[in-house]
Amino acid sequence: MPNTPDAEHLFNRSEPARSTPVPVPAARPAALSRDTLGKVLLAAFALAVLADLVSLLAGAEAGHWIAKPLLMPLLAAYAAVRGGPGLLIAALLLGWAGDVFLLLDAEWAFLAGMGFFATGHLCYLALFGRRPPHRALGPLYAVLLVAVVAPMWPGLPAGLRVPVAGYAVLLAATAWRAGGLGPAAGAGGALFLISDLLIATELAEWPRPPAPDFWIMFLYSAAQLLLTLGVLAASRRFDRAEATEGRHGREE
Repeated sequence: MPNTPDAEHLFNRSEPARSTPVPVPAARPAALSRDTLGKVLLAAFALAVLADLVSLLAGAEAGHWIAKPLLMPLLAAYAAVRGGPGLLIAALLLGWAGDVFLLLDAEWAFLAGMGFFATGHLCYLALFGRRPPHRALGPLYAVLLVAVVAPMWPGLPAGLRVPVAGYAVLLAATAWRAGGLGPAAGAGGALFLISDLLIATELAEWPRPPAPDFWIMFLYSAAQLLLTLGVLAASRRFDRAEATEGRHGREE
């Protein structure tokens, strides 16, 4: 039978009916907080990076093909959960498209992948353009760019010389402007530059370190992570500064 008040009190007008406590439904388990979900996504990204690097060292091509396309979507999801700007998420997803095309061993796929990465760097530059650059790094990256690309130029395939040079300019610009956001983003920009210069040494048939693909992916993964963390930290600082200015404005 349903849990109802005693019938004697319902129909007895001489004595007011006593109310029956309404049962309170049990609280549902709380959904994953943004902080917890962010940690889960970051851990998944780290595991995917580890799987990719181990696959490269072991020569397990299938493992590399499975792990590499997971990296940037996981990092983009982490950035989205942490409230990252849309340009950051776009840059990471464009990096994912570039990663997928670079898995294919064909010149057209290489050019397509480079195009996606170049567009990603434009997103980074648009994002960094809101912050003042680190002026001392500008001349340093300009000298480095000329010192590397000029001697590499004759060894590059004729059809790739102009695209590679243009992409190198974008890389150096990203590394330079990233330094204006702080040490993490600045380090990320520098590692991105080094990672892609290692790819260029293969095109120019320059000497390369042992296990070059391992180092390329290690530096690239670290670069994208540091850029993401640097942008998120800068966004939080900017939001706090705006909130402080808003409070001061209301007080005045």
